[in-house]
Amino acid sequence: MILIVIAQDVLERVLAGAMGAGAEFAEVYAEDKRSTSAGLDDGKVEQVTSGRDRGAGIRVVAGDTTGFAYTSDLSEHGLDVAASAAAAAAKGGEGGVRTVALTESDPHRPNQITHDPDSIAKATKVELLERIDEAARSFGPEIVQVSAGYGDSRKSVQIANSDGVLTTDDVVRTLLRVSAVADGDAGMQTGFQSMGHTVGFEIFDTVDVEEMAREAARQAISKLQARPSPSGAMPVVIKHGTGGVLFHEACGHGLEADLIAKGASVYADKVGKQVASSLVTLVDDGTMPGEWGTQGFDDEGHITQRNVLIEDGMLSDYMWDFLRARKEGRPQSGNGRRQSYQHLPMVRMTNTFVLDGPDDPDDIIASTPNGVYVAKLGGGSVNTATGDFVFGMTEAYLIENGKITEPLRDGNLIGNGPSVLQDIDMLANDFSMGSPGTCGKDGQGVPVGDGQPTLRVKSLTIGGTSS
Repeated sequence: MILIVIAQDVLERVLAGAMGAGAEFAEVYAEDKRSTSAGLDDGKVEQVTSGRDRGAGIRVVAGDTTGFAYTSDLSEHGLDVAASAAAAAAKGGEGGVRTVALTESDPHRPNQITHDPDSIAKATKVELLERIDEAARSFGPEIVQVSAGYGDSRKSVQIANSDGVLTTDDVVRTLLRVSAVADGDAGMQTGFQSMGHTVGFEIFDTVDVEEMAREAARQAISKLQARPSPSGAMPVVIKHGTGGVLFHEACGHGLEADLIAKGASVYADKVGKQVASSLVTLVDDGTMPGEWGTQGFDDEGHITQRNVLIEDGMLSDYMWDFLRARKEGRPQSGNGRRQSYQHLPMVRMTNTFVLDGPDDPDDIIASTPNGVYVAKLGGGSVNTATGDFVFGMTEAYLIENGKITEPLRDGNLIGNGPSVLQDIDMLANDFSMGSPGTCGKDGQGVPVGDGQPTLRVKSLTIGGTSS
């Protein structure tokens, strides 16, 4: 079901008007988004909300200048007013008229939705949260607080531009999260689990929400007996799925073409050069069925695709949006993304992950005499110009004599992206995607996925509290 349709002849007239001031490119991005969310805290349902946001953003490019305006009025008059404002901001020509003829793209739907979340009663969604609360609390008397959240959205977009592109996309996302707090002699400790997919309510036919709750409770309770994290450089093994965020931050952003053009990336001018261990092949793929960063077309109307960024340790390519690709005279890669119709598109990742390696995950642990095993990474930050990063470890254990032993309290991983890529000396064959994420860049947030197999970095700095 497409929620929004602006007539093709209206779009053609609006674009022609935007081009009349001598612009080189004009684009209409229309969006209709419906969403529902529910939250439970301390056994009580705190909120159940629904919302709808509808409007269009119009971009006009003249030379190196981009004009942008947005409106919630999707009538032809409303679109014309916004187009005139954007064209005035970008004006750089002698005027005139240019005819725009649109050709509609064939549908591209990576996912098939069988149960539209909008058709599911809110009481059914709240029941999921109540089941989570009960399961987490029943795991052990140490659990003193549980919070859970549910969210779904359906976003329909229509994109047309002066190059003749006309595409529509329809993206459904469903999200569930749970946080459990345990209390003991060591104070309060927290466990967290989440899942999110670009599918409908049918996801709950396969996802065990009670198991999610129990896993969050287990994490929290295990930390009650945790010892302080060690400090210093040592081997670090990162469990499959959880470490994808490290690649997202430590090298993914540095491979976005706008940062390359600004000279703000340590990976500038490195195409064809070895930037990682020969074990590493890094991919960004917006077509993965069901994953959080998946959509049929990017937010500039270009079909999403699978892009190999690093292959066998060699830098293959960067990620591209329309403007950067046009300037360099090369194809787009399907990585032009925006938060909403109120924002300009920019180069962004979709689902970014490392492919399987040759090793058995158990052999990686067994061949590590001493180190740290990271079962879950938290948030982090990176300086793209240098590659330096810091990530939180939200679940980690000591490795002693080739075995995983005592749990550790929260600490940090501190390192440099290019160095870490070179220092990956073992890569397992147990690939999985991780939890859903929201990537922030220049004030915009977009849904992204990431993943990787179990891997070992031969030396990485742990920022802990144990001397």
